[in-house]
Amino acid sequence: MTVTQFSTSRAEPLPAKAPANVRRIESDAEALDVARQLAAEFASGASERDAKRLLPWDELDRFSNSGLWAAAVPKAYGGAEISAVTLARVISTIAAADGSLSQIPQNHFYALEVLRVGGTEAQKAFFFERALAGERFGNALAEIGHRDFKRRTRLVRDPGGWYVEGQKFYCTGAIYAHWIPTLVTADEDGSPVTYLVFIPRQAKGVSIIDDWDGFGQRVTGSGSVRFEHVGVEPEWVIPFKASFDKPTTIGPFAQIIHAAIDLGIGFGAFGETQRFVRERARPWLDSGVAKAADDPLILQQIGDVRVRLRAAEALVDRAGRIVDEAQRAPDEDSIARASIAVAQARILTTKAGLLAAGKLFELSGTSSTDTGDNLDRYWRNVRTHTLHDPVRWKYQAIGNYVLNGVRPPRHGAI
Repeated sequence: MTVTQFSTSRAEPLPAKAPANVRRIESDAEALDVARQLAAEFASGASERDAKRLLPWDELDRFSNSGLWAAAVPKAYGGAEISAVTLARVISTIAAADGSLSQIPQNHFYALEVLRVGGTEAQKAFFFERALAGERFGNALAEIGHRDFKRRTRLVRDPGGWYVEGQKFYCTGAIYAHWIPTLVTADEDGSPVTYLVFIPRQAKGVSIIDDWDGFGQRVTGSGSVRFEHVGVEPEWVIPFKASFDKPTTIGPFAQIIHAAIDLGIGFGAFGETQRFVRERARPWLDSGVAKAADDPLILQQIGDVRVRLRAAEALVDRAGRIVDEAQRAPDEDSIARASIAVAQARILTTKAGLLAAGKLFELSGTSSTDTGDNLDRYWRNVRTHTLHDPVRWKYQAIGNYVLNGVRPPRHGAI
């Protein structure tokens, strides 16, 4: 893989700094207010970070120290327990300012939900407190050439201790993390059993390789992690596949955050479209108007994008409410409803996000392609992120549920 297109070094990054002055979010309203303030700060440097591939260490410290990363911690453990509706709005608000910054905490919130559903009381108390203290959870889930729960990364239990061996890719957030939740398999009575192991970022034998080379979401740090005989404690090991064998909100909760990322990037592109059309675009010579902002065909297209983004936003809000209901009373039916509602939202956020990013250039004209403006980052970011899992399969799951009453599969991709 070539990485010469970026100007920064791909050497092993420095570990995340110890958190300091971490805020405690107290309510949904406070979370939304803090998100809006941060988005205003993050927007000013987003283009430069993307263009030069500057990893957002300072911005990420402000983001996690704001308390937003711990806002989903249950109230019983000291958190605000914000709703899924609010969390999705927080993420889309950040995504409108910087798509990469909005994706980095996705796996952190995913890990919090895995803990809430499958952790012991002692594990919840410990790791929720680490989140409240400002520590970040990354991820090491995927492996090249492997899917589902068939993993080569192993948890080995020896008389002398437990350790993890293996290598992962697409490890969004691991570079910036204090803990890296890692998907492993262990042999138990001749059968593989899947676990999520929370591994300290600075543990001996952990190597993070900043080799993410995608054309979008450039500063998510979605590279590789290698584990070489990394010692772990039994208290860090949480059942994983078992949490999908029963009806839980892990899947729809993870997916609604992905929907929010695409929605936010779409709104960011739409904001740039409006600015460019007002300030720099030219009307078509047959329009008979002096300003592009008065061009009737541009106005029609602006209206179309607006409606589709608002429709996608409404579906995300609706899905969030259904996820919240399923968290309160999880069973086969409520989890299926949540998964289908989120799948519907993801279809529309994918379409609306891509539409908004493409119309940015169509309506703004050739001058909007100037590399100095770097407006293509919106399309690159939303196109890259919408490939996380195939939308085409969501149509199939929705159709089978509506027509035949078949509940969707329980995993993190529906």
